Amino acid sequence: MNPLQTEIVRLKKDRNAVILGHNYQRKEIQEISDYLGDSYGLSVQATEEKADVIVFCGVDFMAESAKILNPEKTVLLPNLKSVCPMAAMVDAAALRDLKAKNPGVPVVSYVNTSAEVKAETDICCTSANAVKIVKSVPDKKIIFVPDTNLGLYVKRFVKDKELILWPGYCPTHVNIKVDDLKRIMAEHPDAEVLVHPECTPDVIDLADHAYSTEGITRHVVSSSGKEFIIGTESNMNHRLRKEAPGKVFHPVPFATCPNMREITLENVRDSLVNLRHEMSLSEDLISRARIPLQRMLEAGR
Repeated sequence: MNPLQTEIVRLKKDRNAVILGHNYQRKEIQEISDYLGDSYGLSVQATEEKADVIVFCGVDFMAESAKILNPEKTVLLPNLKSVCPMAAMVDAAALRDLKAKNPGVPVVSYVNTSAEVKAETDICCTSANAVKIVKSVPDKKIIFVPDTNLGLYVKRFVKDKELILWPGYCPTHVNIKVDDLKRIMAEHPDAEVLVHPECTPDVIDLADHAYSTEGITRHVVSSSGKEFIIGTESNMNHRLRKEAPGKVFHPVPFATCPNMREITLENVRDSLVNLRHEMSLSEDLISRARIPLQRMLEAGR
């Protein structure tokens, strides 16, 4: 560890804090995180934490979710520039308008949404359990927000329901193009191709498998394959090299999320020193937004 990382470890102990890090964080942030995971895994971990302070190294909606699930704890987002563009593509007012046009139709919201949108939602999902969640809803018609590509992925497996899809997307994953993927596949013909469900349908069609980041990790660890093309945020490869040493991982060009990369070690240190950028949500919003999150956690991965 470098001196700054060592200082963070000390501060973490002094504050009785835990650091939750998303798989897309910088390598040096991953190294000081107590837990690494995807949105679902970190949501679960947040509910199990006994620490007084949760430092969430991810994007804004993740820290909000941790606060919703742990209203009595101090939840910190080290850098306020770490926001999710997809989550910003839907707001509560627009969702209420869509619900008014489709009375009685339940809403499944990707966890990549604001607390206000979650408060208008019946149940949340992540990329790890979206298919399972949609299947579990008894209604034949469902509003699915905000990621169109994840919704189209779900429709591959749920053919007996009509999904009303919101026109949102992940800028990082739509930057993964078929031509780039084909070129890398030609350069590494023996590599398995693993992509994220937020990718466009033509990219998913070209891949061997589409998984959440934790799904990618589990597959890589259990696979007999030794070489993989990873179609998601390229910082994911740091986690994979740690989990599967000796295996080779090839990133896809332009698969970077600048928002996830905003958080630095200096940000984490300052956040712990000053309890900076604490998540603050009203009791009413927390109580309403907690319901769909809890339903998601009860449904499982």
